[in-house]
Amino acid sequence: MPRKKPTIQMVADLAGVSRGTVDRVLNNRAHVRPAVYEKVMAALKETGYLTPRDAYQKTLLEQNYAPLKLGVLLPNWSGHFKWEIENGIESAREELAEFHVTIVTEECSTDIPEDTLSHLQNLLDQQVQGLAVCAVNDPLVWKKVSDLCSQNIPVITFNSDLPESGRLCFVGQDYQKSGRIAAELISKCISKDASILAAVGNLEFDGHRSRLEGFSDRIREVGFSDKQVSVIETYNDYQITYRKVAQALQERKDIQAIYMANRSVAACTRAVDDAGLKGKIHVVCHDISEHTQILLRNGDIDFSISQDLFRQGYLPLIYLRDYLHKGKYAPDPENNPQISIICSQNL
Repeated sequence: MPRKKPTIQMVADLAGVSRGTVDRVLNNRAHVRPAVYEKVMAALKETGYLTPRDAYQKTLLEQNYAPLKLGVLLPNWSGHFKWEIENGIESAREELAEFHVTIVTEECSTDIPEDTLSHLQNLLDQQVQGLAVCAVNDPLVWKKVSDLCSQNIPVITFNSDLPESGRLCFVGQDYQKSGRIAAELISKCISKDASILAAVGNLEFDGHRSRLEGFSDRIREVGFSDKQVSVIETYNDYQITYRKVAQALQERKDIQAIYMANRSVAACTRAVDDAGLKGKIHVVCHDISEHTQILLRNGDIDFSISQDLFRQGYLPLIYLRDYLHKGKYAPDPENNPQISIICSQNL
């Protein structure tokens, strides 16, 4: 007679506890005495009970998937972006290791398209079977990605998209919408005849350009003219950001708000402070690094529009593994996570 499949009730009966106590042990919840915990763990081992998740993982492992190598191409960005993305990559690496998935990374040293192509080739030389890519949206780059896709090497873009490349999917924020939200916030804070400074990192990156497009569209819709908005490109460099913001503040005395569609926010707030304009100019930016949190608390920044960078490092690799091992496509709703508006009071 075949053995009955173990159940939570069987574990509870053997340990002499309630089903609720077994559930608390399984989910690492508090209020379980050490002696009771040991009894439940012994019963779990004796009965061979598996949680639904453990049973699913066991089934996957038993399918004996073939070894898989995935590549990640990172831009030459540092700080909060890099740390969060790399944390996501490491989490995916740990999770996928038991499915024989190896993950290798390359990091660009510049934003020059030829540099991107060189690092892509380095990954291909390591015989990767799928790629997660954050790169400049240049014809040379998206054509290369298009060629890879036609060769059955799937590519998922993250943080900044290559929409014309035929990539499998994009994991990142709706940047047009986030730019529109920034415009909406600023429009509520300043007078209708004021000027606005918009600072972007690199317009070759689809994410930066999309933010600016969304911002420009919405700021026009609420009654501001193009002449009231000055745009500077700072390449996410501290010194360039400081110099260009300081120069703009000198040239246009009617600036009442700055939209930081890039990083190096600290350089912007320092330029505002050095000009003696702290508290007189509203600043809206993106992302929540430790430094941004300090600037929010100190009143240097009014609002920050956040995105989940950890997720952008993690999900592309999970999706690539699902696609290559199981033929499963990424669910579209996952790729447009909720946008949060952060101020000093809801950090």
